[in-house]
Amino acid sequence: MKKNILFILFICTTQFLFAQKMKLGLLVYGGGGDWYANPTALKNLAKFSNQQLGTNFDVTEGQVEVGSKELFNYPIVFATGHGRIMFNDAEAQNLRTYLLGGGFLHVDDNYGIDKYLRPAMKIVFPELDFVELPFSHPIYHQKFDFANGLPKIHEHDGKPAKGYGLIYQGRLLCFYSLETDLNDGWEDPEVHKDTDEKRTLALRMGANLIMYSFMGK
Repeated sequence: MKKNILFILFICTTQFLFAQKMKLGLLVYGGGGDWYANPTALKNLAKFSNQQLGTNFDVTEGQVEVGSKELFNYPIVFATGHGRIMFNDAEAQNLRTYLLGGGFLHVDDNYGIDKYLRPAMKIVFPELDFVELPFSHPIYHQKFDFANGLPKIHEHDGKPAKGYGLIYQGRLLCFYSLETDLNDGWEDPEVHKDTDEKRTLALRMGANLIMYSFMGK
C-alpha cells in the first residue's frame, strides 16, 4: 500500500513537472575520460521511464558541462566512462551547488573510473565519503524491487555489484554503481548483445534511480 501511494505521488509530481518535456542529463567532464561512452543508453532509459513511470522525457539526452549554469535545468544527471574524470575548482563548486540545491547525480563505472571518481568527488564534497548502501535502502525499492541490491549486468572483475552513495545531512545526493555497468544494459541490444533479461533489469534499476531522484525517499 505504501509503495502504491508513493507511486501515485510520483505520477502527480511528474505530470506537473513535465508539462514541458525535460531531458535526462549526461555530464560532460574533463580529464580525458570517455563521458560519451554509451550513446544510446539515456535514450532507451528515457523511453522506458516514459512507458513505466508515466514521465514525459524528451528521448534526446541533454549533454551538459559540469561548470555550466545549464546543469540546473536537469533534475537528474548521469555520468559514466572508463577512465579519468576531473573537476576544476569552479566546476566542483557548481556541481556542489547543484546537488545541494536538489539535483541528483548517478555515476556508473563503465570499468576504470573508480580510482579517478573518488578523488574528483572529494573536491566537490571534501567532508563526505562514499558509503555502501544497504539492500534495504529505498533506491532499491521504488517501482521495482531489488531485494539483493544492484543487478549484475557485466562481469568486469567478477566481483559483486555494489551501490555507494554520498549522503549529506541525511539526503542521498549521488549514487555510484560499481561492478555492474548499468549504462551498457541501457544501450541498444545489438551494442553489447545483453540478454533481454539483463537489459530489463538494468532499465528497471534506472527507472528506480529516476523515481528516487524526484521523490527522495
